[in-house]
Amino acid sequence: MPRRASVAPMIEPEHVSTTREAYDGTADVYVQYIGTEISASIEADLDRSLLEAFVGRVGAAPAESVAGSVADVGCGPGRVAAFLAARGLDVVGFDVSRSMLDLGRAAHPGVRFDEGLLTRLPVPDHSLVGAVCWYSIIHTPPELLDEVAAELARVLVPGAPLLVAFQAGRGEALHRTEVLGRPVSLTSYRHDPLDVARRLAAGGFEVDQPVVRAAVGEHESTPQAFISARAGE
Repeated sequence: MPRRASVAPMIEPEHVSTTREAYDGTADVYVQYIGTEISASIEADLDRSLLEAFVGRVGAAPAESVAGSVADVGCGPGRVAAFLAARGLDVVGFDVSRSMLDLGRAAHPGVRFDEGLLTRLPVPDHSLVGAVCWYSIIHTPPELLDEVAAELARVLVPGAPLLVAFQAGRGEALHRTEVLGRPVSLTSYRHDPLDVARRLAAGGFEVDQPVVRAAVGEHESTPQAFISARAGE
């Protein structure tokens, strides 16, 4: 009998491992602070209007691509997933934190949740009709955003809408050793909106002009950026 070739296990990037560990260890207090639903206490009027516009863009997609799921990528406890599901979309939430996924399943039993990385989603090519990355790229180093763009392009059908939200800056890193009273080792990146837009465009997306608003909430210390795009043909 010929021997089967051994397959080396995929090595997980350090920023993914540290992010998972940090959110697994803080999921309960995170939900106490931010909740399990999109809310006016956390999201500004503009933020919620952009999510509503995303729902409209899914509905305005070509008829042959409407039937399918929309992904909340980096879903945490399913706040965006629940928002989209309440508006009639078939939604699946992906996250690296198993504790966050458990909280999402408990809060939103009608929504599907599964473990997945921004750069390795457990779905076939061109199988999603839309995706939202709501503050999920903030732990990805700027130089690795091309991999995220490539994966999103892989999983979305042509013409599918994408909405990305993140804290705006010039790509600087912010390292934290404590979150809500819990010790962690967690690095966040304040991405340059034009850089994110360029990387999405290089990945084949048709990208709208980034929208940047000033910090307005007590929990915000930097401008917030939003980019709408469509998967290319």
